[in-house]
Amino acid sequence: MGNSYAGQLKSARFEEALHNSIEASLRSSSGDPQPIFTQLYLEPEQYPGNVDDVKTKVGLSLPGQELLNGHSSGSLDELEEEDDSDTSSPPLPYLQGPAPDGCCTTDGFCQAGKDLRLVSMATESLEAPAGFELVGAKSPSVPEHILVCAVDRRFLPDENGKNALLGFSGNCVGCGEKGFRYFTEFSNHINLKLATQPKKQKHLKYHLLRNSQGALCKGPLICWKDCKTRQFSSTALTSKPSSSSSLSSKENGGTNRHSSSPFSLSDSPPMRTPTSSTSVFFSDPNRDCSFLKPMASTPGTKTLPIVPTALRVNGPPNGLGVDGRPPLLSPSQVTLGPQGQSYRPPSDLGDSPVSSAMTSAPPKKRHRGWHASSLVPVPPTVVPVPAIRPIGCAPGSLMAMASPQQPVPGVIQPHPIAAGETVIVPDNLLNTAAVRPVILIGHGTLPYFYGNVGDIVVSPLLVSCYKSSLLTEKSLSSLGLSSSQLLSVETMILLTLQYLARLGSEQIPLREEFEQIVLKAMLCCPGGPSISPAQLPWLARLEASVSGGSVQVLVTQNSLGEGISESLRSLCEGLPHQQCRPTYVVIICASKMSGNEFCVLVLGKYQARALAEGMLTTNEFLKEISYELITGKVGILSSHFKTTSLGDNLDKQLVRYQRRRKGQVIQPFQGDVTDHIHSQEAASMVPPSESELLGEVFQIYPPQLGVARSLLSQVCSIADSGSHSLDLGRFCKVDFLVLVPPSQVLVHQTAQRIRQSGVLVDLGVEDVASAHQRSDRYVVRLDGDVHAKMEAFMRKVKQNPYTLFVLIHDNSHVDLTSALSGSVCHGELQGLADRVVNCQEVLEAVNLLVLQVSCFPYTQQTCQSRISVHNEVHWPSNESLGEFSPKDLLYFGQRDYSSSLQWGVASPILRCDDAFEKMVNTLLERHPHLHSMVIRSYLLIQQYTEAMMALTSSPSLRDHITPETLAMVEDLISAPGREGSRGRGHMLLVRVPSLQLAMLARERLEDVRDKLGLQFCFAVLLGSPAASLSLSRHFVNRLRVWRGGASEDWAPHTYEDLEGLPCIVILTGKDPLGETFPRSLKYCDLRLIDSSYLTRTALEQEVGLACSYVSPGVLQEPRRATAPRRRDKPAGVPHDGDELHMELERPQSNGSAATRASGSLAENGVSSSDVLDSSQKPSTSSSCLPEAGDVVTRDGGTSPHRVKQECDSLGSQLPAANAPPSLCSSTSSSSSPSSSSTQRPSQSTQCGRAGKPLRVSPRTVILSRAAYGLLAGELGSQLSSYSLLPHADVAWSSPLRPQLLPSHQGAEQSLFYRQWTTARHHHADYEGPPGPHPRRLLLSGPPQVGKTGAYLQFLRILFRMLIRLLEVDVYDEKEVEEEDACEAHPSANTQWPDIEEIRNMPFELFSRDPKFRRASPVYTDNMPKNMKEVKQEAESQTPAKRETVSICLSMFAAHNAFHHCEQCHHYCEASPATQLSECTFHAFTFCSSMLGEEVQLHFIIPKAKEQHFVFSRQGSHLESMRLPLVSAKDPDLLKSPIFTPTTGRQEHGLLNIYHAMEGAAHLHILVVKQYEMPHYRKYWPNHILLVLPAMFNSAGVGAARFMIKELSYHNLELERNRQEEAGVKRQDVWPFIVMVDDSCVLWNAQQPRDGGSDATEGGSSLTNVSLKTVLQHMEATPKISLYAVCGTRKWSSRLARQPTARPFSRCHLHDFVMLNVDLTQNVQYDLNRYSCEEVDFNLRANTSGLLLCRFNHFSLMKKHIPVGGHKDFPVKPKLMGLENLAPISPSQYVCAPDSEQTVLAAPAQFLLERFLQSCSHRLFPKAVNSSSHPVLSIDSYLNIGPEVSLCYVSSRPHSINMDHQGVVFSGLLLYLCDSFVVSGLLKKFRFLKGATLCVICQDRSSLRQTIVRLELEDEWQFRLRDEFQTANCSEDRPLYFLTGRHV
Repeated sequence: MGNSYAGQLKSARFEEALHNSIEASLRSSSGDPQPIFTQLYLEPEQYPGNVDDVKTKVGLSLPGQELLNGHSSGSLDELEEEDDSDTSSPPLPYLQGPAPDGCCTTDGFCQAGKDLRLVSMATESLEAPAGFELVGAKSPSVPEHILVCAVDRRFLPDENGKNALLGFSGNCVGCGEKGFRYFTEFSNHINLKLATQPKKQKHLKYHLLRNSQGALCKGPLICWKDCKTRQFSSTALTSKPSSSSSLSSKENGGTNRHSSSPFSLSDSPPMRTPTSSTSVFFSDPNRDCSFLKPMASTPGTKTLPIVPTALRVNGPPNGLGVDGRPPLLSPSQVTLGPQGQSYRPPSDLGDSPVSSAMTSAPPKKRHRGWHASSLVPVPPTVVPVPAIRPIGCAPGSLMAMASPQQPVPGVIQPHPIAAGETVIVPDNLLNTAAVRPVILIGHGTLPYFYGNVGDIVVSPLLVSCYKSSLLTEKSLSSLGLSSSQLLSVETMILLTLQYLARLGSEQIPLREEFEQIVLKAMLCCPGGPSISPAQLPWLARLEASVSGGSVQVLVTQNSLGEGISESLRSLCEGLPHQQCRPTYVVIICASKMSGNEFCVLVLGKYQARALAEGMLTTNEFLKEISYELITGKVGILSSHFKTTSLGDNLDKQLVRYQRRRKGQVIQPFQGDVTDHIHSQEAASMVPPSESELLGEVFQIYPPQLGVARSLLSQVCSIADSGSHSLDLGRFCKVDFLVLVPPSQVLVHQTAQRIRQSGVLVDLGVEDVASAHQRSDRYVVRLDGDVHAKMEAFMRKVKQNPYTLFVLIHDNSHVDLTSALSGSVCHGELQGLADRVVNCQEVLEAVNLLVLQVSCFPYTQQTCQSRISVHNEVHWPSNESLGEFSPKDLLYFGQRDYSSSLQWGVASPILRCDDAFEKMVNTLLERHPHLHSMVIRSYLLIQQYTEAMMALTSSPSLRDHITPETLAMVEDLISAPGREGSRGRGHMLLVRVPSLQLAMLARERLEDVRDKLGLQFCFAVLLGSPAASLSLSRHFVNRLRVWRGGASEDWAPHTYEDLEGLPCIVILTGKDPLGETFPRSLKYCDLRLIDSSYLTRTALEQEVGLACSYVSPGVLQEPRRATAPRRRDKPAGVPHDGDELHMELERPQSNGSAATRASGSLAENGVSSSDVLDSSQKPSTSSSCLPEAGDVVTRDGGTSPHRVKQECDSLGSQLPAANAPPSLCSSTSSSSSPSSSSTQRPSQSTQCGRAGKPLRVSPRTVILSRAAYGLLAGELGSQLSSYSLLPHADVAWSSPLRPQLLPSHQGAEQSLFYRQWTTARHHHADYEGPPGPHPRRLLLSGPPQVGKTGAYLQFLRILFRMLIRLLEVDVYDEKEVEEEDACEAHPSANTQWPDIEEIRNMPFELFSRDPKFRRASPVYTDNMPKNMKEVKQEAESQTPAKRETVSICLSMFAAHNAFHHCEQCHHYCEASPATQLSECTFHAFTFCSSMLGEEVQLHFIIPKAKEQHFVFSRQGSHLESMRLPLVSAKDPDLLKSPIFTPTTGRQEHGLLNIYHAMEGAAHLHILVVKQYEMPHYRKYWPNHILLVLPAMFNSAGVGAARFMIKELSYHNLELERNRQEEAGVKRQDVWPFIVMVDDSCVLWNAQQPRDGGSDATEGGSSLTNVSLKTVLQHMEATPKISLYAVCGTRKWSSRLARQPTARPFSRCHLHDFVMLNVDLTQNVQYDLNRYSCEEVDFNLRANTSGLLLCRFNHFSLMKKHIPVGGHKDFPVKPKLMGLENLAPISPSQYVCAPDSEQTVLAAPAQFLLERFLQSCSHRLFPKAVNSSSHPVLSIDSYLNIGPEVSLCYVSSRPHSINMDHQGVVFSGLLLYLCDSFVVSGLLKKFRFLKGATLCVICQDRSSLRQTIVRLELEDEWQFRLRDEFQTANCSEDRPLYFLTGRHV
């Protein structure tokens, strides 16, 4: 099988079969890849007690082994010093902050400012004190100088390197300060500025001597070592990878961001001396052998590596076991720390951000004697640590070696030492092998490394995958596993081998991918096959054999160190570029003692580099790049790029060409690259002016509106949650502040959105004039100034408790570092967001909502999240938006880019530049010391440089440029010159994360551009977050012309302002921060984004730069080309047809040969821009024509609708200008309807044309191979980006977890991350509160989707809702007019009615109240003229919706249960002390003559209301309700008890009348049904409840009114009796009660304007008045006891416009009545009624001769309450057989007696009323629409439909009826008639022939008796089939009726 072990197998077929069997059982179909980032595997562990008391000494003696490497840096003194230093040493200066203020910090000078450099002190007469010696120290910051010091010679070695005492004593020769007892302190004083630990052995280098001239000069080296006698054992102090070590970088969240090290404050690390022997990260070829030591970190001190890729020793994530406990240490594995500088406590294991040995501090020393011959004990700091199992993997190969060979000179053969075996890393490993090997920790104990440790990297990438044994039972069960299914170590080894063997040559191992493989293996073969120790090596080699040599297995017998040493030795011996080197070596140690152990050595150059670089956080690798640039390490690379690909000197060629041009430049636009003009002429060229100009317009689109509503709904649910965390009823205003990441462009962009949206004016926080200038005050950058601005904002929050503030934290994923671990890192402040958003003031402000907005919310969705999962709002996907019109644009995001790879087109929009990757790989092999991004950047700069030269001066360079680069540059240069382009072009975005590299790129490209004469063709901009845009004057002028001559001081502030400008934008900064790019952005060059970007957020936010809105057709028809390819036209000649399809059809070029033929890019696989030929060009100057390479194409369609511009990119992708920048007018006048385009609105421009809509296509993205592999993951073998670790600031909470599927979006994805990820120790949520914050929301949506517009709209509708909470919808209906309305009726007294006038007025029988518009009109002599309208309305079957209008509540409004304020809380809310039990229950029994039986009502009376009642002496029996006297004159007294019948409205009924009564004392009783009593008690604990008997549970409002009146009359009698005893006359007791509906909200008083002088003309004014005012006015009416009922009119908006009619009317009264229960004793409400009970009562009262008086100058507003009230019963069948029965029509509410019809579950009376209302045309056909022939109804009014008039006649003796002489009736209605109705009465009336009769009775027998008693058969003909009953069952007591015809 191509493997060195192949010969050992007997049969190839057997081998293959066995292999296939193993593969089938173990290999899983897909994995979950993603490298987990660095973890240090040296975790300092705090040890209690004194170090002196606890020592672990392990003697290691290797007799006879001498150290062969003379440059080893570990001298014995140094070793001792490590061990024995005094524990009271001061803190280490290289970890301390800057020098004290006022101190000199200049290199080469001491802190006192004295020069110490040898060159300046050589001639000074320096004399060392007695016993001291002058020596020279070297500082890494000034390597060229030696610093002079005076040191006590007892602490220096003799010439044999012996006899130096431990410790130090020295003086400063500059300032003369003496007595430095610690070298640490001394090095600080002389400003050594060390990057490593200060040690005399390292930094005191030379003896200083006087030469013959007496000058001080450099003498011999101080002999710190004696090579001859030093035993190897003395070097046992080496670093041991520790499993409890802290994790750094991405596994630990980028610790370097959180360092308090002084170095973390600068962009570049300090310089290092080449000989710095402890710099763990970079080793020079001639450097001393370094030791890697365990590190200590002081509590609270974060150290960080400011170093390049280097040895990162790593432990498992968080240093914890899977269940969160620190791994156990055996006594021999304890890592000790000194007392004075304690380590982090064990609970913090894994959180120490110690990332590298370079910044570590060994324990302090204590003096101790030492003899050279004694054995060297292992210092406590290097005690072996527990075995570590790896976390993740990287793509590489393994070397199979036979048995260990004899050691070569220079490498110590590892001995099998149990306590901690050692491996020497060979010198010059990186230079020799051209690779820095990566050791992936597996299972078992790794050795100590020493020597050249900077040339190896230890990675915990796969460690967690091997830790499944640490999974808790809970985690296992959630994965569907049990502990019996865990895999053995042997199975793990084979799985690892299988995985590595199948990785491609350009793939790296990914932790998430391997985790999925392990999980599937556990699920499919529990426990795995049992493999014996003897089988393992054989099976392992078999697995490796399929890899083709890329994976090799090395089996050792003694230890892993043996195998590692052997592999490193072979690596050094082999040729640096040997082809046969394996990518991965899997080292297996089959030890009988400790079982099988293994690790993986990654030797593949690409894989090892990618893994090592992937371990660095973004901050770390940016520092690394910075370091390489500053130290000049890139010199060799930059010199390589000084020549062109053809070998010419680049600069000379450019200068030669510049001279040849002689001041001529290439014409900027409307010309060819070959057209030259003078530079001054070019500078003054301006494009032709536009016919249509750019207008700043703004529109909200349906998805944004939907998201805004979701946010609002979420806010409402917080308010309704019952947690009392938000009380929306308090607020009447909304204000806001937007926090954005520190980007100047983003601030301007957000302020512009706020300005365009008009939200400031809508919220009323600014007026129109100030909103434009002040919009930027509402946007704050998270930079150094944020604190002052936030303080001002929080002051506003405190000062305005009735304003609801919204703090919007936009792009909230950008910096989530906790304030405690925040620092300045790579020029950026970190931890600011935490300080601002999570500060105590913000958390506690009850009028502040925090809305966090993010495209990548994963870092806020951990198990410690501060945001409740219910408070998340997710952007809807395109699919969920439903149908869209072809004119709408659809969002095209990262998932769409990935799926576009399946379109099968030749030139995809997501590409990988293979030619570029090949060039990169060649350079990477040549320069192993440099970070790959540096190499990529230099190559990219060269590619763009040569592309510009190839298109202008040197066509021969074309073959050396990748087709992708050439195509983009040609498009960039040529687009503005095309016909009709008006000078417009494309934007090309190049992403360069490193600021230094970006500045280099900008400088280089600008220089080349200028020398080639292209300086007027396109701009080169540096897009840095910290800086504003800077653009040459002539480009600004061009933009100004396109904007219609903007003002002289206008300058572009946002990228969108660059719409149409041909430019290269070099976007730098650690992360893209959410800036929106213009529609003219066509290409995104992301070739620098490679394997350092291995978290989901890091990768997806880069691709997010290209996301935009596109035409739906682009997605629907990707494969079809609509126009044939025009091959016959030469380059530059316009093509016809559809741009997108042209581009998709072109074949892709894989080489550069195709580019030779001509200047056309069509052959390059990247389209050039084409234009429609002139015959097709519309004649209008503003025509927009597509270009082939552009994002705009044409489509048939009608004139598009007008659009406004929107936020984020909802819009920045409009076609228009970016299309043929040439042909699109990028301006659009918002006033012209023709200036429209179909797409989402754009910030910058619109295409002005009324023609066909434009087609918008996605932008082209060019990626590195690594990023392309992850984004195309669904198609390839590797996993996709959504399976990666979501963010570097979080960690997986379990080594195994289910896979996140692409279908999981929004809420599902959030739940997944909340379960399986946890915040790292430096994350702001790490030590957050235990639960989520109630007033915090999260809005997540993909990049550039329009989130800004959505949250601005949310603010707007939130404000509207708050205003709506202060508003109510009230009925606004015009009264049915009176004929004589315009006749004014002057009265002597318009304030109160005159009793005689009222008596002389006729009663208006017809009810003018608009709510009875749909009821039967009462017949009267003068029916209103507009009855016809009513009838027509009635004929239309659908009931007309009642008109409402929204009005603002006044201070006198009645409120529902949601109202809370300081004044009335005691009125409606129970105080905490009161319990419901404090109410008293009282039965009240009386005899009702009407019911003919005793009735028992129950009162529930709160203690505070008991004074309104009279109780018996014992206090238990309720006797009566107190009533005042008619004569009482107290101005505050309200005499009438107020009753409110209410049902179903315990929350919404307006039962809080505290404000309506102006807080005055009153008696208010709620009348409720028995079953609703608990609900009303809960909401209204302080109200008196009157509970109706259970028999009325299903009754209508008539029953409630009947019982109120009966009770009140009975109470009046009781009170008269009681007060009569006190000498009060019976008639003096107040006889009135008030009945008010639960929907009465406001009362108004109407006064004529101007004192009423001309009431008929001027209208009148309405003012809100209180209910108290209205009642007291009515109660003060003269002779009030003579009125039966008083009331007010209904309000309508027309009242104020109408002249005031008569001040009083005698007419129907509704809703709010003051009822005289004494006068109306014999007039009852019909207790059976569900509707129209008031009309019925009013007619009875009037015919009894009683006075009803309406006060017309008072009006009542009724609120529209859609819930509860006396609404319809849901009429359902009694026996629910079928659930989905059709709705039952009213005609089915009655049936023939004893029929089989469905029995209904509804009261009989209700069914009858609804039947009569709907079906009266069947009963009374002659009466329909015949107002002159009404139906005669005796003693009752029933609604029999609006088209039938009803004439009411009372049968009572002495009643007053209207004159019916001459009226011929069309029907007769007898409803439950009593004994007063006799046959003689009926014979007085005349009926039409064919008139109909309807007799309704309680049962069949009374029906027959009534017909006989009234002798109806004499005049009416009956048929048997005309008898009916309501459709109830017999126990529900149906009503019966009989119909007949008049004969």
